Formats: sequence, C-alpha cells, structure tokens
Amino acid sequence: MNAALEIFGDRWSLLIIRDLMVRGYRSFGEFLGAGEGIATNILADRLRRLEAAALLTVEPAAGDRRARLYRLTEKGIALAPAMLELLIWAARHEETAAPCALIDHLASNRAEVLAETYRRWEARDPTPLIPPFRPRSPVKASARRRAAKSGKEQHE
Repeated sequence: MNAALEIFGDRWSLLIIRDLMVRGYRSFGEFLGAGEGIATNILADRLRRLEAAALLTVEPAAGDRRARLYRLTEKGIALAPAMLELLIWAARHEETAAPCALIDHLASNRAEVLAETYRRWEARDPTPLIPPFRPRSPVKASARRRAAKSGKEQHE
C-alpha cells in the first residue's frame, strides 16, 4: 500500500487518473476545467509526477505540435479495477453527485464496465465512460442524507 500511495496518494493524482480513464480528458485545459478547482502549478506538478511514475505518457497534439496530450500507460490503465471500486464505494458511503442508477449499473456490471474501459483505452477512444456530475444543492443533499440514514435510500 505504501508503494502505491507514494505514487498517487493525493487527491489530485487520482482525479487526473479518473479524468483520463473515464472522462476522456487529454489536455491540460480539460484537467484544469474539470471542476475540482486545481491550481495550474499543482496540475503541472502532478502531471509530471504521474509521467515520472510511468502512469501516463505525453504526446504532441496532431494539429498543434506545441500542445501536449496525456494518455494512460498500460501501468496506468491497470488501475481501472481499483478506480471503479473507489467510485462505487464513495457513492455508497459518502455524499457524491453520482446518480444512484449509474452506481447501481457500475456495481452490477463491473466486468462489462472494465472491459469497455480497456477497449476505449486500447482504441484511444476519448468518449466519456462516465460524465462529469453537477454538484447537488445543499438542501437536496441534506434531505438525501437524512433519507439514507433512515434506510429509505441505499446510497448517493
């Protein structure tokens, strides 16, 4: 566990890996606009660290040789099962914006979801596997938490 956490043990690294893996993001600007509010210096540092750890590679963009595109390596895409389980776990035990129906689908179809994740990676298909979720309103979120605690709602 320590070896893994040394490589990607902060939230930003895992969010970048998530965005590469399931949202189809490839460019610095896409990561920057992901919605979590990462600072440009932190993003640049994490991308360098992930590249140094051989979790992603950097390629020049076809239309603009100055632009850089990021892609998971085989080592990076091998994190797919762990990332899927983290996503399911978080949505079931914490307040998230992930729709219950989506989480139920992911949990019930793990093998198919992983197969599609690998297929898209191999084909260099940037089509998002999971769309970004819009933040929920605080009033609705607190009502959902109360419902979940009373057993009326299985997860977020």
